[in-house]
Amino acid sequence: MLSRDRVDARNAEIVGLLDIGTSKVACIIAALDAPEHPGSGRRVRVLGIGHLRSRGLKAGVITDLAEAETTVRAAIAQAERMAHLTLEEVFVSVSCGRLQSSNFGASVDVPGGVVRADDIDRLMAGGHAYAEREGRTLIHLNRIGYRVDGVAGAHDPRGMAASHLAADLHTVAADEAPVRNLMLVVERCYLNVRALIATPYASALATTTEEERRLGVTCIDIGGGTATAAAFADGHFVHAATVPVGGHHITMDIAQALQTPLAEAERIKTLYGTLVVAQSDEYETFPYALSGEEEGARGEATKAQLAGVIRPRVAGILGMVRERMEKAGVSAFAGERVVLTGGASALVGFGEFAANTLGKPARVARPQAPVGLPQGVSSPAFATVAGLLAVAASGSGEVPALRSRDGFGGGYLERVGEWLKTGFA
Repeated sequence: MLSRDRVDARNAEIVGLLDIGTSKVACIIAALDAPEHPGSGRRVRVLGIGHLRSRGLKAGVITDLAEAETTVRAAIAQAERMAHLTLEEVFVSVSCGRLQSSNFGASVDVPGGVVRADDIDRLMAGGHAYAEREGRTLIHLNRIGYRVDGVAGAHDPRGMAASHLAADLHTVAADEAPVRNLMLVVERCYLNVRALIATPYASALATTTEEERRLGVTCIDIGGGTATAAAFADGHFVHAATVPVGGHHITMDIAQALQTPLAEAERIKTLYGTLVVAQSDEYETFPYALSGEEEGARGEATKAQLAGVIRPRVAGILGMVRERMEKAGVSAFAGERVVLTGGASALVGFGEFAANTLGKPARVARPQAPVGLPQGVSSPAFATVAGLLAVAASGSGEVPALRSRDGFGGGYLERVGEWLKTGFA
């Protein structure tokens, strides 16, 4: 996977994780120690971290290859210098391409009378082909459950007597062109893509517990340019949604309302942004630089005025996510709990405001920090890249790519080997 300047005494697996977002590019290099006992978890040690403000992206989509490449290359270089090694391949998060979930069933006859591994392979191949029938790129596939001769409940049907095998499947697919451009940026940094991971899935793994996923939970990640949501029911990943609105739109609203530059609006949002208005906020003011005025011109606003700008935008984002989830019909069985993450969730009072807006219990979550991850990058803003680490460390239920897509040309996806995850499902 990589060249090392030193030999890891533990003979650990080294993984690279890359989140190319609208507001930032984050890269983590980590060592995954071998499990001490069969079935036990793998100890994670972070070796290198790099992150920079994004350029050349809008709403998660690459808009300038050269600018995006420069930023991604610099973030990777930071992580490599800190880890003292050179990456060759990475896990990459995907939020572009209008991510769309689909739940359907696939079935095959069992000619031998006993379910074998190749019967399951044929079943998954059929699901893979069905998911890509409209020319979209398959990002994620997981099995929700098997049915053996019409009887549900089998966890692993191999070796069971049957004449017919079926499975309920969940897939996440994306438009091909945006995903291709994302991968092209990575390739121009002289890296291979080891796996494409849906951003909402990664963020959810980093911030929800196994018990929450079993009971039913929806994770909403509000990033810079997009908001994504992942729903889990009975421990299975059952739906993903994305809307092209995020924290950057809150910053734009502040800049327009207060007539201040974007950089100043971002500072105001970070320092004074709140969704809960106290009586004192009517009188508590803050100064800020005015846009288009003579140098040194200052304006003044109250925290209550600022909240009046932020609250409608946040309510609109949460409303769009709720609408997507209700339209998909998953709200009824994905439980009542909501977990919030992403950079925008750092706004004061975000959890309480979201609970009132969605009508469900909600909490703001940060990813669990593995060894070596500084506190500064274990915030909700880094949930996606931390989730990539959780995916890489799970190592269970991996289904390799069944074939490459000719549309990418030159065996491009052969090197990718799309990770169709069944772990955590």
